[in-house]
Amino acid sequence: MTEFVAHPELGLAWVTGASSGIGRALALRLIRDGFNVVVTARDHEKLVQLQHESPGPGKIIVLDGDVTDPRDMERILAAIEYEHGSMVLAVLNAGVYIAVHGEDLHREDFEKTFAVNLNGTVNCLLPAVRHMKARGQGQIAIVSSVTGYGGLPTSAAYGATKAALINMAESLKFDLDKVGVRLQIINPGFVETAATAKNAFPMPALVSAEVAADRIAEGLKSSGFEITFPRRFTYVMKLLNLLPYGLYFWLINRATGWKTRPLVTDGHAVETLERDPQAV
Repeated sequence: MTEFVAHPELGLAWVTGASSGIGRALALRLIRDGFNVVVTARDHEKLVQLQHESPGPGKIIVLDGDVTDPRDMERILAAIEYEHGSMVLAVLNAGVYIAVHGEDLHREDFEKTFAVNLNGTVNCLLPAVRHMKARGQGQIAIVSSVTGYGGLPTSAAYGATKAALINMAESLKFDLDKVGVRLQIINPGFVETAATAKNAFPMPALVSAEVAADRIAEGLKSSGFEITFPRRFTYVMKLLNLLPYGLYFWLINRATGWKTRPLVTDGHAVETLERDPQAV
């Protein structure tokens, strides 16, 4: 059976986390492709600003909401279907990145990250699948990250949610294929956003949000399950996670210089590690 590919003439697109970064750039790209795009985020003013910047030929429909509130997402899906038209494409992009340091752990950093990145995605996914299944067709893309492939410095909370999203998408695909709902996973490398600006280590192959949006838009039209870019970086990350752990940790330490990074306590660097950066 040929997998469903959403087209503007078939219905609306929905992008969460659309007030900034990848979500904002993707909404503008889908508009240029002719989609009418429903945009969701908590910041109403930024969504209205995005609406005013819409280049056409499609249009922006603002339905702001909080992905951590399942009732809010049910409300948005009902508004899409009953007030604006059939939704044929959903890109579940909303997410947060909070740097986690093992020597300075805070429960709220994990709870907030899990609430938005994992539970927030589920809160959108459930009503989206239900509406698409009723129509017998639809396309859903979940934005994860290459940090979901394996552990990286400061990504204990963020990477855990992204790994969970990858596994969830892989598992759900078996059944969603049978009901006409096409599921994809998006695993970008480093993208220039407010979140990656917080990273305290080198970010090879960094791309702009606009380039990321172009790659995602192309991938949504493809037959692949995974949309990943830039491949010269993401494929290296895939290969690294096939290595024995000892070699993996050594290579990541060497690439990031993490062995020589200062320790952090209460959000402040307090001590420099006196260790060989080449040591495992």
